[in-house]
Amino acid sequence: MSLLTYVQRHCGKHRFTYTMALCFWLKNYLVQRYCFDLPVKGFYQEINLLIGTSSSVLILFSFFMLGFRSKIHISILALSLLSSALLLSDLVYYRFFNDFITIPVLLLADNMSVLWSSVFTLLRPSDLLIFLDTFFLVLMINNRKMPKTAWNPSQLVAATALASLLIFFNLSMADKIRPGLLNRTFDRQIVVKSIGAYNYHLYDIITSTQIGYKKAFASNDDLATVESFVKQLPKDENNKKLFGAAKGYNVVLVSMESLQSFVIDRRIEGQEVTPYLNRLIKESFYFENFYHQTGQGKTSDAEFIIDTSLFPLPSGAVFFSNAQNVYDSTPNILKKLGYYPAVFHANNRSFWNRGNMYPTMGYERFFSSSDYNITEDNTIGWGLNDISFFRQSVEKLRGLPQPFYSKFITLTNHYPFNLSEKNRLIPEYASGSMTLNRYIPTVRYMDEALKIFFEEMKSAGLYEHSIFVLYGDHYGISHKHHKAMAKLLGKGKINWYDHVQLQRVPLIIHIPGMKGKRMGTISGQVDLKPTLLHLLGVNTDGQLNFGLDLFAGNRPELAVLRDGSFITDRNVFTKNRCYDKATGMVTEPADCEPFKEEAVKRLTYSDSIVYGDLLRFANRAKKL
Repeated sequence: MSLLTYVQRHCGKHRFTYTMALCFWLKNYLVQRYCFDLPVKGFYQEINLLIGTSSSVLILFSFFMLGFRSKIHISILALSLLSSALLLSDLVYYRFFNDFITIPVLLLADNMSVLWSSVFTLLRPSDLLIFLDTFFLVLMINNRKMPKTAWNPSQLVAATALASLLIFFNLSMADKIRPGLLNRTFDRQIVVKSIGAYNYHLYDIITSTQIGYKKAFASNDDLATVESFVKQLPKDENNKKLFGAAKGYNVVLVSMESLQSFVIDRRIEGQEVTPYLNRLIKESFYFENFYHQTGQGKTSDAEFIIDTSLFPLPSGAVFFSNAQNVYDSTPNILKKLGYYPAVFHANNRSFWNRGNMYPTMGYERFFSSSDYNITEDNTIGWGLNDISFFRQSVEKLRGLPQPFYSKFITLTNHYPFNLSEKNRLIPEYASGSMTLNRYIPTVRYMDEALKIFFEEMKSAGLYEHSIFVLYGDHYGISHKHHKAMAKLLGKGKINWYDHVQLQRVPLIIHIPGMKGKRMGTISGQVDLKPTLLHLLGVNTDGQLNFGLDLFAGNRPELAVLRDGSFITDRNVFTKNRCYDKATGMVTEPADCEPFKEEAVKRLTYSDSIVYGDLLRFANRAKKL
């Protein structure tokens, strides 16, 4: 038998399998290449993505056909449905978070009951095309003339061997493009574009499994290594004037949902978007270059960073995956000094595992949705509207022991930014982005709620002896809306430098009776813990903080974001490119080189503290 004859017979016998493999690969490749905004550039990266998706197809087909050898059509149908569901989940998640699902996030399934309103707004009719290969498969199964012969064991072994070879080649190419890609993964988009979505999920399963081992095998030596690094960071000095400026004061933290700095001092159709905050800033310390450093945990990440001066994890949320760790958090520290820590958030106790995490962080009381009077009339979007939330919260605050450390988490300015006509205090913006259009009125509503909050605090007699810290928790407008943002900002185009600058969120520190100032300090959420403790007169020597007092005169101009991007006084590094802040244009890589290793070390050592629960060793040492 000639080779040509053998190939013809083989292909004819397995026509069904090869046809479906082609459809499966085509769907996989097209969705990853054109539905996600992956930074694929150049022929080399295009080939790498093709190889990555091809290896996924071979591995998955081999696995499913090995399990259902007697019913090949069932195995491929199951593969088609499951792969399509995973792709759709990735796509919907990506549209909102500009990120990819991880195993720790999937374990947060309880949160989906609250997220449904957002999920439905992210679905599009065209998403049904992801299941087109499944529909085509059903037609082929019903075609009795189509042979449905399974691969024999030797063919399955050959397919697996070829897939393994492709994966090895794929990883080799990826490592050439981005050395050490899988050893220090800070940007999942780069990982997906390098090895494909399905291979990424396999990689995520492996790394998630390794997390449990990290804690089991962690030791006091690991803590010593981190302590050695932190000791090399600049010390908080030259803040004698403000050290203890709010000693004995009540602390009021306000997490301003999805608030970015671009709305401050901005007008839409002649009306201020944040009129109250604009006035409050004039009598407060306002940090213009303050960046959020959150990851997949969003608001919960912001809470974690601000209370611990540690970075969030590169995958999932610390609030869920590491809620039983030991943390040297601000509530735990202040509780020893007589403060009563409490949280006010009109959401379920189980959402983001707050009911378990807050006691770990040192909070004595969590006022959740069950503590509030929530009706249809006072509900907006995700729950209790901010005005009702603040009014009801102040009544509860009055009953707390003083001094207290209190945190308020707002809800109204949350995606998808739904606000009825009667609650709008400013018109929607007019652009091609409904998200940005709706964002403006919900920001304005939150601003009005903050005004009422301060009025209520004054009426309750709690204003004068309290320090107020208001911060934006994370972005509200993702890069998907760059075109609309360019119109709003009066720019021709938003590049990745501009995108990083849009990660600035407001930080307002208000101490009644004290004159404020606009501060240009380049900073991030990790800096808030040492700043607040110094204002309260608490020495932070010996603490494992990755931030520095915002008022310190010797602090370096460096802010590191969770994806590995960083900002200095002269440059912005992101997407493996160095930008000049003076021009916003790409500059020489050498300009950013001195800070790259430092940025990676800060993230890596912070991760080791969380993964290994290293502070438990410090806690044991104190007890000895």
